[in-house]
Amino acid sequence: MPSALVNGIRLHYEDRGDGDPVVLVMGQGAGGRAWHLHQVPDLVAAGHRVVTFDNRGVPPTDECAGGFTIDDLVADTAGLVAHLGLGPCRFVGVSMGAYVVQELMLARPELVVQGVLMATRGRTDPVRGAVSAAERALYDSGVKLPPGFAAWVRALENLSPATLHDEQRAQDWLELFEFAPSPTGPGVRAQLELAVPDGRLAAYGAIDRPCLVIGFADDVTLPPRLSREVADAIPTAVYREIADCGHYGYLERPDEVNRTLLEFFHTTPE
Repeated sequence: MPSALVNGIRLHYEDRGDGDPVVLVMGQGAGGRAWHLHQVPDLVAAGHRVVTFDNRGVPPTDECAGGFTIDDLVADTAGLVAHLGLGPCRFVGVSMGAYVVQELMLARPELVVQGVLMATRGRTDPVRGAVSAAERALYDSGVKLPPGFAAWVRALENLSPATLHDEQRAQDWLELFEFAPSPTGPGVRAQLELAVPDGRLAAYGAIDRPCLVIGFADDVTLPPRLSREVADAIPTAVYREIADCGHYGYLERPDEVNRTLLEFFHTTPE
């Protein structure tokens, strides 16, 4: 896996395919490889060059355990684009990665052809604030949840009832979560400090890049109403909601997600 020296850190990335470039930005505590199961193959087959990377905080990218800001993640994304000589390109982000992309569209609009924001938000409401505080407290306590219990919690937080009610699919996901737990470490702990401050929804009124916002209908981690708020705040945004999927909608309903992405890419004027 190649790496680039960007903003004083070593950033690991993968670069596949040819054609119009698409940069995929992953969410909190996850590596860029998560995109490779479904999104990268379909985007490459559709004629795109696709770049994925591990955000600051997620090894093998530098963990930066001393802490960092969303502006650092935006600068890392922009720096990787410059390192690869991509020029203006499309960006797709999910969850924390969507937050990075929407801030990039404000800070560096000249780099953005189109932006796609999946499972996003433009503010920290009381429930999201409480969950973040609880996650930090759990990490700092040093308590390690039994793998089976952690897998069950992860399933409830990230999957749709449509998936959980299918016994075989639910079993497959639970086994995956138990044997491939979420990453931990000081860099992931630093990511837990990132929150959306007040005033960002109003700020997004200045975004002028073509934008698609995708909500996942059964998402309890970042409910679709929060994604719709972002779409309503961005003058150029269109909103789409995908049924029967939770926070991991890009993994639960990849065909529908990828079809929605490609339709936006190929029908929206650049």
